Amino acid sequence: MKLLTASLVALLIAASLSITGCTQPAPQPTPTKAAAAPTKAAEPTKPAAAAPTKAAEPTKAAPQPTAPPKVAFPEKGKAITLIVPYPPGGGVDGPARMLAVLMEKELGVPVNVVNKAGAASQVGLTELAKSKPDGYTIGFASLPPVLSIYLDPERQSAFTKKDLQMIGLHVVDTGALVVKADSPYKTVKDLVDAAKAKPGSLKGGTDGLLAGDHLATIYFNQLAGVDISLVHFDGAGPANTALAGGHIDVRFSKVGSTMPMVKGGQFRTIGIMEKEESEFCPGVKTMEAQGYKMYFSASRGLCAPAGTPKPIVDVLSAAMKKGVENPDHIAKMKELGMVPQFMGPEQFSAYWDELETTVKPLLDMAKKQ
Repeated sequence: MKLLTASLVALLIAASLSITGCTQPAPQPTPTKAAAAPTKAAEPTKPAAAAPTKAAEPTKAAPQPTAPPKVAFPEKGKAITLIVPYPPGGGVDGPARMLAVLMEKELGVPVNVVNKAGAASQVGLTELAKSKPDGYTIGFASLPPVLSIYLDPERQSAFTKKDLQMIGLHVVDTGALVVKADSPYKTVKDLVDAAKAKPGSLKGGTDGLLAGDHLATIYFNQLAGVDISLVHFDGAGPANTALAGGHIDVRFSKVGSTMPMVKGGQFRTIGIMEKEESEFCPGVKTMEAQGYKMYFSASRGLCAPAGTPKPIVDVLSAAMKKGVENPDHIAKMKELGMVPQFMGPEQFSAYWDELETTVKPLLDMAKKQ
């Protein structure tokens, strides 16, 4: 993550004035008085010496750099629509609604959350990209799912990254391997042994075709040499419901997306996909500690349609930053098993670009299967 700084350049204007001397009449022939004449003749040099100061006074009126005028956004009483491209109840929806409330307070206008689910967020993000770039329509993008939408030619995406304007990163959600609470699989080894014993018999639920959970499951199949069958759902909410009902056996999901079910005693987390254990899953070993060097996390942030004026983006980003860094918001996010991590527009964009290089090979792998 790199921070960008701005520098202000001041222009200085200098003026100069040339001065001419004064000639005196010829001196009178009286020798004694003429000796004193040079002193009197030199007196005009006093006002001449002061002339440059008066001539330089116009530089005081030279234009000075000023801060740009504040943009008249948002207009009083005009609501902002925040598109969540997933169904209600998932790992994106809840945090989005919490952030919307805080942004309302900062912006002074309603921020209405609208769920536009479909095609692993493609439906909602397409609508966002095609919206008027005036700041009144914004939306959540979940990475890596958004990347697989436009990196896969077969999905015929109507947008790419260039059609979206980053506003800011909101949260990072660590990857987690989750099973039903009464599942016989208590470790990653238990799961692998069962998968190898009956190839294709275990079912893994994802939050969408070529979405984050899909890529994570494909990667694990390659890493562990197993064949966990894939069942795709339209978002984390339906996938969680399927696991709770015993319709699938495992989810390669995220800590935050499954935390409510873990706390409620319906799910059990058996592996963390990071180099360190999660503070939200005490006692659960990492995948690496269990013999599988697998690291995966999801991140979510706000975007606007490309072409949204920078002053408006700055207003939205500033309101978002205050919301993300609000102590109460941080506490609520941690209750959900998520880590708030704000990045401004430029930093978020750079992070997005770096993630593309990681996701592309996994996407190619997933498509081969």
